[in-house]
Amino acid sequence: MPVCLSERPEIGIPTKPSAELADIFRDNLDKLPKLSVEQWNVVNAIISCRTSRLGGHLLRCDQCDHELNLYNSCRNRHCPKCQALARAQWLSDRMTELLPVPYFHVVFTIPDFLNPVALRNKSVFYNILFRATNETLQQAALNPRNLGARIGFLAILHTWAQNLQDHPHIHCVVPGGGLSPDGSQWISSSNRFFVHVKILGKLFRGKVLDYLKTAFQDQQLHFPGKIQQFQHASAFQRLIDRGYRKQWVVYAKRPFAGPAQVLKYLANYTHRIAISNHRILKLGSDSVTFSWKDRKHNNITKQMSLGTREFMRRFLLHVLPKRFVRIRSYGLLCNRYKKELLNRCRVLIPTGEHTEESLALDAQPPGHECDLDQPETNDRLCPKCRTGHMIEIGIIEPQPIVAGNAFFDTS
Repeated sequence: MPVCLSERPEIGIPTKPSAELADIFRDNLDKLPKLSVEQWNVVNAIISCRTSRLGGHLLRCDQCDHELNLYNSCRNRHCPKCQALARAQWLSDRMTELLPVPYFHVVFTIPDFLNPVALRNKSVFYNILFRATNETLQQAALNPRNLGARIGFLAILHTWAQNLQDHPHIHCVVPGGGLSPDGSQWISSSNRFFVHVKILGKLFRGKVLDYLKTAFQDQQLHFPGKIQQFQHASAFQRLIDRGYRKQWVVYAKRPFAGPAQVLKYLANYTHRIAISNHRILKLGSDSVTFSWKDRKHNNITKQMSLGTREFMRRFLLHVLPKRFVRIRSYGLLCNRYKKELLNRCRVLIPTGEHTEESLALDAQPPGHECDLDQPETNDRLCPKCRTGHMIEIGIIEPQPIVAGNAFFDTS
């Protein structure tokens, strides 16, 4: 009799954690708050991932005839099980875009009193963050007093803190230099920092607040529930004034030594979700315990327990609007002229800036993760006899999925 595979690494499938996000939602659907269409689709995908609902493949060992079911994954970008393949493919595509120079990691954050406005206006607010980040870095880098060069960079939106509270911020990976305005030479940045964070902070603050005022005037912002006071122009202006009085935090981590380190960083960062399965430690009768790093106390790893309903509510805060792009390329990395500009950069970058690490990069591309949805299973050992290989002998048809129709109230 075929059995569903208890995920085993010897046949190329990751080991199943003791507790999963899918288990929490599957066992507590009656405790869910009101959901938007996007949130319901995410919940549906997570609880269906690698189950009979999505269908799959029937496998049989070519030696001992042991059979098992290998179910398909949902491939939803919010699912903790479905990020490895997307990450590997994305990294492979980025290989040709890396330059043999140091890279900087710059993080743009907003004051926490703006978080409620961002949460209830995700698409508008997050696009403002991307636009302000792009213009801040480009303008600061082009200023002759700073770098005097045209740059390119990757920007990645994260909307969560380690405790799952809303905390929108943008991570940027920036090459240490750029092209001169006329494109005739490569201008390298300081090895210690890209542009001073105080300059970036002031520019970013002004741009975000200015775009927020424009969005308010164009009636693009909504203020339901607890923030309804800001629908009045005077109250919203006080919020903006408070933003100007606050010093905004932009910080830059130590520069990467070369492209190989950049790839290692991106592999662990680009396709993250609010919480991964390995951080979920224990499921109680009405609670969830998970690990988190306390950023305010030297990143000490701690444990936090939340009620099941509150845990699900916090996770669902981070569901992105449909088709919203959370990883974007700017400047020299824009798609239209990217190939031409990057080739120009490589020609102009001084030979001395090519490190051994960067030169070794071409010979060691990142390996792709196993595609769990593909039927090619000849390299998967049988979990029973450990000598035979699992061969596909049939298709498991997916089951129909019932859609939800409730709405989630973020107030």
